Amino acid sequence: QVQLQESGGGSVQSGGSLRLSCAVSGSTYTYASLCMGWLREAPGKGREGVAALDGDGSTSYADSVKGRFIISQDNDKNTLYLQMNDLTAEDTAVYYCAAGGSFCYFRRPSDFDFWGQGTQVTVSS
Repeated sequence: QVQLQESGGGSVQSGGSLRLSCAVSGSTYTYASLCMGWLREAPGKGREGVAALDGDGSTSYADSVKGRFIISQDNDKNTLYLQMNDLTAEDTAVYYCAAGGSFCYFRRPSDFDFWGQGTQVTVSS
């Protein structure tokens, strides 16, 4: 079992930056090789995979955030980050940290088995 807790959301003006963090806990053996990801859900829209970090360290990003967002994790894999730069109003959403199997390159919600509660990001223009 894996527990995930997001933090770092908030309100920011367009062009600003935020860094989201996700504290990962549970069995080290269980989550050490898991795929980790950030997904978001805007009002009236489905859940969208924003960024993912595969079990082998490969990253993938949605086209809408490429060049602006960076997913990373600390060396002991206890914390997952999402650095978000040059934010726009279209980035406004609830952001979820998620963990899953060993393949999540396409960042589909169905790739992930464990979810955090979500953190709100609001970007004002």
